[in-house]
Amino acid sequence: MNSNDVALSARFALAKSLAADAGAMALDYFNRRDTLVIETKRDLQDVVSIADRNVETFLRQRVAEIHPEDGFLGEEFGFAEGRSGFTWVVDPIDGTAPFVNGMPTWCVSIAVLHGGEPVVGVIHVPCSDEIFAAARGFGATLNENIMTLDPSRNIQNAMTGIGSNTYVTPERVGAIITDLLAQGGNFIRNGSGALMLAYVAAGRLVGYYEPFMRAWDCMAGYCLVQEAGGRCLPFPTEGAKLLEGHPVLASNTSCYDELVGIHTANQ
Repeated sequence: MNSNDVALSARFALAKSLAADAGAMALDYFNRRDTLVIETKRDLQDVVSIADRNVETFLRQRVAEIHPEDGFLGEEFGFAEGRSGFTWVVDPIDGTAPFVNGMPTWCVSIAVLHGGEPVVGVIHVPCSDEIFAAARGFGATLNENIMTLDPSRNIQNAMTGIGSNTYVTPERVGAIITDLLAQGGNFIRNGSGALMLAYVAAGRLVGYYEPFMRAWDCMAGYCLVQEAGGRCLPFPTEGAKLLEGHPVLASNTSCYDELVGIHTANQ
């Protein structure tokens, strides 16, 4: 094992440990969510709570203690550039709207980038006690069981996740869904893009598409899907592009081209 492998392995182990601890912290907040102060960000559907901020603060502090030269990008407190070549990309609670409304479809999402590529991805779903974990060359697991995608699954015989937000017009989202239905598919949206990407890696969904997402929502899921044998639409990470929103598409290889076609037709 060379030095890069050692560095990656150490961060993979840390990401899994931190995801477990952060998930436990978030679940405690979830169980007393009626006491939380909920604020809005861009619009009334875009919410944040003290739980999001405190979980991210915990993760930032732990990474800084153990790998002080690593960069860190989080949804709540932005980007701190590092010097090691590794950058942590974190959404402390993806699916805050389900979280504050008492639904279980939220998660803690932790990724590590190296050379602009997601090389570690861990998603913890506290309400179902599930940890999806992957690292470049290590494969992907769900609660330590290996995940491998089944190529017999496709748009027509499985479900596709679709994401939406106010960065994308209702008409565009409607056209995407119309095109998917016209090809014999069906769709689901559960309020957490990161979680639906994890479901793609687990074979629960055959694909996931959202026209505009941030890196903290998708980088962990991209690593999971790739290590499970799927394909992902490239997400720009060079310089300021890492901080911008881009289209996200990840799927089983069996339907990647079809979903890219829907994306291309509705840009």
